[in-house]
Amino acid sequence: MLNFILRRVLQSILVLLVVGLVAFAMFRFVGDPVDTMLGQERTMEDIERLRETLGLNKPFFLQYWDFLVRAVQGDFGISYRQGRPVAEIIVERLPATLELAIVSGVIALGMGIVLGIFTAIRRDGFWANFIMSVSLIGVSLPTFLIGVLLIYGFGVGIDIRIPFTETTFNTGGMPTFGRGDTVDLGWWTTGFATWDGVHSIILPAITLGLYQMTLIMRLVRAEMLEVLRADYIRFARARGLSDRAINFRHALKNTMVPVITVTGLQLGAIIAFAIITETVFQWPGVGLLFINAIQFVDIPVMAAYLMLISVMFVGINLIVDLLYVAIDPRLRVDGKTT
Repeated sequence: MLNFILRRVLQSILVLLVVGLVAFAMFRFVGDPVDTMLGQERTMEDIERLRETLGLNKPFFLQYWDFLVRAVQGDFGISYRQGRPVAEIIVERLPATLELAIVSGVIALGMGIVLGIFTAIRRDGFWANFIMSVSLIGVSLPTFLIGVLLIYGFGVGIDIRIPFTETTFNTGGMPTFGRGDTVDLGWWTTGFATWDGVHSIILPAITLGLYQMTLIMRLVRAEMLEVLRADYIRFARARGLSDRAINFRHALKNTMVPVITVTGLQLGAIIAFAIITETVFQWPGVGLLFINAIQFVDIPVMAAYLMLISVMFVGINLIVDLLYVAIDPRLRVDGKTT
């Protein structure tokens, strides 16, 4: 097990180095940050002095090496746009993205697994077919369109008239912009401590988690149906075991191995691709920070964001690999992990 973990950690470090190198090479051709930092009255001496200060005159691999050395120490350089340490800016924005990702992940994972099991067990029922039909919305519509529709339906609101009366009510009223009121705990700013903050996270979380929830639900359903047709399930039924024991003790456990793989990657994707949701709802997280960094060619922020996302993906994959071994004993051979 220890050899397996060490091997996976070394592979993860190699992946991070390659991703960082590719990102650094790509961002070098996005544009010249000196053009955005100096005004029209700049002189050649000003340009040369700033390039020397930022280290842009060094060879590419030397710049990348300096970035890696500083990144290991938690120093991602100075933002070209804000003139502040990148690590400080990311720490300020990270709580907003993590809270949004946590709520979205809980919605996607909880609802996805429950609805997947339900639609597999009651596969011919009306509600199972209804849920499967409605789930097509989640996989068919792009995220930004789901966000816009939610803003229109529950932010702006639609007037609905109650039949046989003159009374109407509006479906709107939900916050559609920003994070709402937050509480600063010193090391973390949270919106969970205020009603306005909780209220503000509902629509962005649903927007971000809807696609993943649909994907997890369909995967759980497909795997569950496959397992329920296996011979050992028929044998369990022949032994007289109850449906509850068969579904939740035998079938569900064997369904979870492929589900864990996809779920792990999808939870990483929630953080990585929160960019669109944060842009639609102007959610002040690292995704919106990354979009603004691209606009102003803020290379240190872009590189730090990509490295942060890479670390998250690599970490999630490592956890998924370890869960494989924990769940499926067949992956262990003579005390060694394959």
